[in-house]
Amino acid sequence: MPGILNPVTAACDQGYVPDEIWVLSNPGVAEYVAKATDRFEVIVDAYGGDADVSVHDLDDETDFPDIIEFYRSTIEAARETGDTIAVDVTPGRKFMSAIAFQAGFKFDADHVFYFHRKAGGYYGQFYAEIPRTATDLIDFKEVL
Repeated sequence: MPGILNPVTAACDQGYVPDEIWVLSNPGVAEYVAKATDRFEVIVDAYGGDADVSVHDLDDETDFPDIIEFYRSTIEAARETGDTIAVDVTPGRKFMSAIAFQAGFKFDADHVFYFHRKAGGYYGQFYAEIPRTATDLIDFKEVL
């Protein structure tokens, strides 16, 4: 769960507090996603926000058209309402992160975040337990 929650916590810590969180889930991680969704609200609340959390469940983790459609439709819907949009490519399988990365650029998200643990000794720990010098929230929209 730290892989799911740490990027949101780091974003909040740096001033990006979401009011909506859309999570893409698949059968292999559904249990972790269910636990994380409750904690998203607690994290955002701690930073003074109030987030609605929605989960889109895939029937098959390799349903590439549905994965792409998830990113396209959620980014476009948020764009229509004038929201600032961030895509997190940190958690998930490599191919899902690759699709999320490409979708963030192709569909014009404002941020494409990756939570980088600089030190391997903190694997499995939550953001609050890791020294700030051992982490970095990278926004690839600023890097590229």
